[in-house]
Formats: sequence, structure tokens, C-alpha cells
Amino acid sequence: MGVAAGPIRVVVAKPGLDGHDRGAKVIARALRDAGMEVIYTGLHQTPEQIVDTAIQEDADAIGLSILSGAHNTLFAAVIELLKERDAEDIKVFGGGIIPEADIPPLKEKGVAEIFTPGATTTSIVDWVRANVRQPAET
Repeated sequence: MGVAAGPIRVVVAKPGLDGHDRGAKVIARALRDAGMEVIYTGLHQTPEQIVDTAIQEDADAIGLSILSGAHNTLFAAVIELLKERDAEDIKVFGGGIIPEADIPPLKEKGVAEIFTPGATTTSIVDWVRANVRQPAET
């Protein structure tokens, strides 16, 4: 895949039964205000719905927000579906209530970054800008 033109496109999703979306909305707005195109999927999304949306929207990244404790299962499912659909170029990052001990295994599975409570919107925007698109090859 070549380097896409235009703004970075990010799908922000709330997988599973988690009904708390304030943090996801704050992140979606921060990314939008930073000039990115954001597609917010809403609450109670399945991994299949999230991956379908990311592919249909030609997203550069998926930002998952989870507070329910099902991050190990749901993040892994999204990563696996991206592999199955030959869409591994879509970076996955996440945030929410995720224990420190769970972060290394999530990264080993392919989650690019995890933001825990207290992460600033500026740090998330800066990370997306620095890590989502690879510089053009010469």
C-alpha cells in the first residue's frame, strides 16, 4: 500500500458491551480538531463491525476504547480479523481501563499502542501523527 493522500482517517470504536463512551468521544473530537477524519462507530460494536467499517472507510487506524475488562479478547479479535482480511496495514491502538500487566501481551498480538487513564489528548494526537502513516519512500 502506498502513502495515502489527505488527512489521516481513524475509526474510533467501542467494542463489546461497554456502555461508557465519553472518553471515546473526547478522543474522536481531539483527533478531528487536529485535522484528522474520524468515523465514530458508536456503542456496542462487534469486532466484525469495527473491521468492516475500517475497511469500507479506507481507514488508516482503528482506535478502540474499552472499560469493561474484555480488552484481551476484543482487541485480539480485531487484530485477527484484520489479518484474515489482508488489512494489517490498518494500525490498531487502544485506551481505557487496561491493567499495566495486560499491555505487553496486547502489543505482542499487534496492538500498536495503549493509552491508559491520564493520557492527554495531545499525546494521543501526537502519537497518531507520528505512527499511523509511514513516510513516503524515495
